[in-house]
Amino acid sequence: MARDYYEVLGVSRNASADEVQQAYRKLARRYHPDVNSDPSAEERFKEINEAYSVLSDPDTRKRYDRFGPDFRSIPEGYEEWVGAGQGAGRGGAGAGVRGGVRVDEGFGGVDFEDLFGRLFGARGAAGPIPGADQEAELELTVEEAYRGGKRNVTLSGPSGARSFEVTIPRGVVDGQRIRLPGQGGRGGGNVRAGDLYLVVRLAPHSRYRVSGRDISVDLPVAPWEAALGAMVPLTTPGGEAKVRVPPGSSSGRRLRLRGEGMPNPRGSPGDLYAEVRIAVPPKPTDRERELFEQLAAESTFDPRRP
Repeated sequence: MARDYYEVLGVSRNASADEVQQAYRKLARRYHPDVNSDPSAEERFKEINEAYSVLSDPDTRKRYDRFGPDFRSIPEGYEEWVGAGQGAGRGGAGAGVRGGVRVDEGFGGVDFEDLFGRLFGARGAAGPIPGADQEAELELTVEEAYRGGKRNVTLSGPSGARSFEVTIPRGVVDGQRIRLPGQGGRGGGNVRAGDLYLVVRLAPHSRYRVSGRDISVDLPVAPWEAALGAMVPLTTPGGEAKVRVPPGSSSGRRLRLRGEGMPNPRGSPGDLYAEVRIAVPPKPTDRERELFEQLAAESTFDPRRP
């Protein structure tokens, strides 16, 4: 049994959108694999992201509240016939991968006659059956998620390959779902098709580490910049920024750039954290070596002394 998403985030069922977001940020920082070495942290982090992706979307949260953990198995259009809190069984699955997208046919194996017989108390009572919703995974780079834009994707499944031009909203986060109306499973007769949901997955990045809407990036600085303070350039997903390094900064110090993380069309953007990393010249010149030796002789600083 899947854990209740409200329980995963530690919020009540009537929690506001802001409360859900605050709980997610707190847990994501705690369990992010980059900061938590516990072997179970990665799975916990994925569980937290999945819960947030459902509860942060008003429409998806409404369906989850109504049908429980199997809400994706219920075709849209039947909600007005189903009482609050009812659920349904899961279907079979098939998958294919093409163009960076993994498709999960999800509900192609659902026995709808049995499904709606259980929902309505009699087989065949539901009449013509609309197509089921389907899901696929869409892998994006951090830069693509930050900027948004158009993306051509091809999905391969039991019914063959299908191509789409997808509009990626600016600032999508890992686990967020992009809805393509009418592109899911085909219904019987002349009833409408289901919807296709593309679940965003952020690809690992060589520079950026993303936690929710917050982004962390290493900031290399020279020893004298760290000691004396400096304004240094920093490349971010949104372009180049200037960061003020305070005097006396050591490696590991986190400098916060408020609002420079992932954009958020529905609320406050995330923050960007520049983490100081002191770098030394790999091959100092004779003059540089002389100056370092002079500093070593004159300084009383001992980094190992408490």
